[in-house]
Amino acid sequence: MRILISGACGFVGSTLARELAQRPRPPELVGFDNFVRPGSEMNRAELRKLGVKLFHGDLRLASDLETLPPCDWVIDAAANPSVLAGVDGRTSSRQVVEHNLVGTVNLLEYCKLHRAGLVLLSTSRVYSIAPLARLPVTIADRAFRPNLPVIGSMPGLSAAGVSEAFPTAAPVSLYGATKLASEALALEYGEAFNLPVFINRCGVLAGAGQFGRPDQGIFAFWINRWLRDRPLEYIGFDGQGHQVRDCLHPRDLVPLLDRQFAAPGLPSGDRICNVGGGVASAYSLRQLSDWCAGRFGPRSVTAATAPRAFDLPWMVLDAGQAQRLWQWRPQTPVAAILDEIAVHAQGHPDWLDVSAPL
Repeated sequence: MRILISGACGFVGSTLARELAQRPRPPELVGFDNFVRPGSEMNRAELRKLGVKLFHGDLRLASDLETLPPCDWVIDAAANPSVLAGVDGRTSSRQVVEHNLVGTVNLLEYCKLHRAGLVLLSTSRVYSIAPLARLPVTIADRAFRPNLPVIGSMPGLSAAGVSEAFPTAAPVSLYGATKLASEALALEYGEAFNLPVFINRCGVLAGAGQFGRPDQGIFAFWINRWLRDRPLEYIGFDGQGHQVRDCLHPRDLVPLLDRQFAAPGLPSGDRICNVGGGVASAYSLRQLSDWCAGRFGPRSVTAATAPRAFDLPWMVLDAGQAQRLWQWRPQTPVAAILDEIAVHAQGHPDWLDVSAPL
């Protein structure tokens, strides 16, 4: 089997490529990347040593895909991953649409041409912002928790988190909208051209080697900056860092990919799954600070209570459908993820400057 990974030299794409390439009988791997993200060049040499055939190109340009060999499956791991993309005053709204939606269209045309299946790595940020932002919460153990009377009163929300049944009506951010539109087009291409398509809505992905930017990997960003004694700030809500997200190591996606590659046809409704760490891996920034203080020593964090666009007090994915359909569940506990990031941060003192220069 030959697999094409878009965004192959980003954090998620390179992690998946390494995991697949290091198997006793690895598939043939082809990678595609534009190398625009700081830090992505560092993954190129390692992947080549592992036998990954890498191509340089811009996914927004259909002609750049014409040089790619035919593949059996495509893993779409290329995207601008920031929920603030296009609205932060530093990035272009047109470019986020081109990267995240036009790029997926070009991959779908590639799949149509070569009769390839597609696994689209989507996001938890396709879920409606308004009801999640209004979610009544209390503070327990230095973290927000949804008020118990609310649990079960919103479709798709339970004590296990946000499920696929939660609304996806706008607003979801430009980033979320491009991913939601990509999902719809992927399913339509699958139906129209009889292509296998699977959509995995990922929560926060985290692990060693993630680029040190708050909008792309808050866990790695926080640990690296804490260790280097660089400024940190609790933004929004009560200014105390009580907002909560769950985290997942991207290598835990590989068993799910294996099962999807081997799957028979499924109804459209079963082709979308949440894949996140769930409540077992849910951490607030304040809890992450406590962990960092225990590991590296105490330091101060400033508070900024002004709200920021698209911030949510509590966002935890319910991956029950992935467990039911694919017998999948996360394998790497949050303690192991944090420890892995810390060890990498200690061994790479220049990581913030290399992967996220100002």
